[in-house]
Amino acid sequence: QIGRILQEIGLESNLVQVTNMAGAGGGVAYTHVVGQRDADPELIVAASSATTTRLAQNAFAGMTADQVRWVGTIGGDPGVIVVGKDSPFQTLGDLVEAVKADPSAVSFAGGSAVGGFDHLKVLMLMDRAGFEDAKAIKYIGLDGGADAITQTVGGFTQAMTGDISEIQGFIRSGDVRALAVLSDERVAGFEDIPTAKEQGVDLVAMNWRGLYAPKGISDEEFARWTDALRKVADSEQWQQVMAENGLAPYTLIGADFEAFVNENIAEITEISREIGIIQ
Repeated sequence: QIGRILQEIGLESNLVQVTNMAGAGGGVAYTHVVGQRDADPELIVAASSATTTRLAQNAFAGMTADQVRWVGTIGGDPGVIVVGKDSPFQTLGDLVEAVKADPSAVSFAGGSAVGGFDHLKVLMLMDRAGFEDAKAIKYIGLDGGADAITQTVGGFTQAMTGDISEIQGFIRSGDVRALAVLSDERVAGFEDIPTAKEQGVDLVAMNWRGLYAPKGISDEEFARWTDALRKVADSEQWQQVMAENGLAPYTLIGADFEAFVNENIAEITEISREIGIIQ
């Protein structure tokens, strides 16, 4: 979509070629860029929160975040915390306090494995709320958001964490109640769901969509990409893409994005050590 918009708004005269390099959740592409295309000024690579999670957990076989240049993110899928429609928890505070009182009594379901982004959302949420025993938090990793939401609808878990786009149907149908959306502001179309920030927990957890470029390109070449991505973010076409794909605005470009990536990786690294994912 970004490649198409780059051409439509006149930033690229030729068709932008898109190649899917599958393998290791982005690790094959990352290694390829670092090892073989480190100075290619015409290359940009799609990334997401999974990229920083895997870098933090050393899943890219020794690769590090400083081996590429982080261009920016221009949209994200907000995280959300939901409970069953008949749950006694009415607010995020109710849920947080229940975990603090007895972590064994509250189970969270999520669509990623232990140590994946859905799990990390819960751990970061509780850490920001002042609960530091990450290992005590009960999390059940399932094969996708649909399986996770079924566990909560059926009462087998007390809460579920996922991305709002994947469970919006369950929220709209009333099968679950959303206690908090993990975004800076309330999400269009879901204005009745308060943010975690509004409820006193300073957490934004977006499954962001962004780009990185090779480390060896010049500052001028990097600036060309950051300027181009900012124009894509401001375009009517990108607003339409976000609306069609359940994304919320989340724009961090250049130095701001690099700072975010480094802070995000540091936090995930610390939490991953606490729960034993890495040593």
